Amino acid sequence: MQTTREDGYQIDTSAQRLDLALVHHWLANDSYWAKGRSADVVARSVRSSLCFGVYTPDRRHVGFARAVTDHATFAWICDVYIAPDSRALGLGTWLVRVIVDHVRAAGIPRLVLTTRDAHTVYEKSGFTGLAAPERWMEIDLRGV
Repeated sequence: MQTTREDGYQIDTSAQRLDLALVHHWLANDSYWAKGRSADVVARSVRSSLCFGVYTPDRRHVGFARAVTDHATFAWICDVYIAPDSRALGLGTWLVRVIVDHVRAAGIPRLVLTTRDAHTVYEKSGFTGLAAPERWMEIDLRGV
């Protein structure tokens, strides 16, 4: 899937187009949720996910996100990242909307994500707090 915004920015689901070294750099060095993540873990996560790359009109890679999904009932949107020099252009909001539309068009009824500080970005795409947070449980071996 490929979609182009009126200003020439593009979102593409082609994993071959992703600059994995750059995605690894962003996640391991600049994100709060994946600090220190190894290149091998990034590569494995990309292979096992539906990935979305964001590109400038001149084809420079400036954003990334992925959906972990069973392609039937559930998708977890994660690793949403826009390069610092491309922020404040509405790319993050556009990226999330494209992901939500793509996943919902596939008939997947439940989407979730977690965020520390970007609630307003995700609310623009329809996300709200969990309706029944008491039903959710986790095992987190990261020690966070």
